[in-house]
Amino acid sequence: MEVILQKGKGRRVEDGHPWVYGNEIEHINGNPQTGDIVSVYNFRKDFIGKGYINTLSQITVRLLTRDADETIDKSFFRNRLFSCRAYRETLGYTTNYRLAFGEGDMLPALVIDKFADVYVMQTLSAGMDKWKNIIAEILLEDFHASGVYERNDVPVRTLEGLTEHKGFLSEPFPTRFVMEEEGVRFHVDLDAGQKTGFFLDQKDNRLAIAQIVKNKSVLDCFTYTGSFALFAAHFGAASVQALDISADAIRMMQANAELNGFKQIEGICANAFDVLPQWVKEGKQFDTVILDPPAFTKNRKGIDNAIKGYKEINLRGIRLVKPGGFLATFSCSHFMDVNLFYDTVAAAAKDAGRTVREVQFLNQAKDHPVVWGVQETHYLKGLILQVL
Repeated sequence: MEVILQKGKGRRVEDGHPWVYGNEIEHINGNPQTGDIVSVYNFRKDFIGKGYINTLSQITVRLLTRDADETIDKSFFRNRLFSCRAYRETLGYTTNYRLAFGEGDMLPALVIDKFADVYVMQTLSAGMDKWKNIIAEILLEDFHASGVYERNDVPVRTLEGLTEHKGFLSEPFPTRFVMEEEGVRFHVDLDAGQKTGFFLDQKDNRLAIAQIVKNKSVLDCFTYTGSFALFAAHFGAASVQALDISADAIRMMQANAELNGFKQIEGICANAFDVLPQWVKEGKQFDTVILDPPAFTKNRKGIDNAIKGYKEINLRGIRLVKPGGFLATFSCSHFMDVNLFYDTVAAAAKDAGRTVREVQFLNQAKDHPVVWGVQETHYLKGLILQVL
């Protein structure tokens, strides 16, 4: 079965992007069903790649390979996952890491996180969902997983005609456990935690704050279950205030603090957009402020409101930093590209009347690889700034 692109369309796909949109297609030869493997050609009939199709989705084809002779079967996924593991192990990831990062690993719409010998999977498109049981078999048979759990309770699946659900893809096992990362212990809940249960993408950035928190007063906004707050305490912070709007998140953060014996962390259940302006009025300041908010937009239409949100929270955060102190600030929306992120933080600093200088630019952890030409793979960016 073949998908032929329109003349003048598909340059982006030919240059390496794995997505073919419905409005780029001239015609489809054959009658493929959702999830079937199709070959994609440009208008000159030059082969571009093979992937799975879903005519119900705006992203009609997602490419899996550029090799016309490669067969998409269990062996294909086994080999691709072994390649994923080899890349991570080369970079020093051994116990807890993202094994498969969708388009970043040429496995579009597939996410697999590894926690010791337990794996958590998301199949975010109809085509990839068709293979989830085969992939679970590979993890159990070839990766010696003790258990596989799916966290497909994700709204984006509805755009593919799929339902939202979660559950075991192996024999049942305890979904609550304690994991350790660089000497810090965390309670993990695969069933009820956000995403796949723990944010692995900030792994390297949590280590990057070591020099700016030692013996310092620290404010960690949007703390969730306290990963930055706990690492600040681990690296010797004198005091840490961990702020989140969710009472459940604060309870989990406090449980994590107790697990590690960190007594210098105070949990505060409040909306950062309400409490930070009040603290600015009161003249409250910290040596280091950490801002790790959720994505303020998950689509291009919401980018203007997202810019306002990022500017507002960075404006307040900057004003709360003592002269000579530090701001660690992040955005996890790929629609907020690097240049826009820089410009927004710079505008916040200008409005705050403070001069900032860049200490370090931060990215998502290396087990979440960025593929050039595939903008969607570069979603997390951050800055450590000194506020003068």
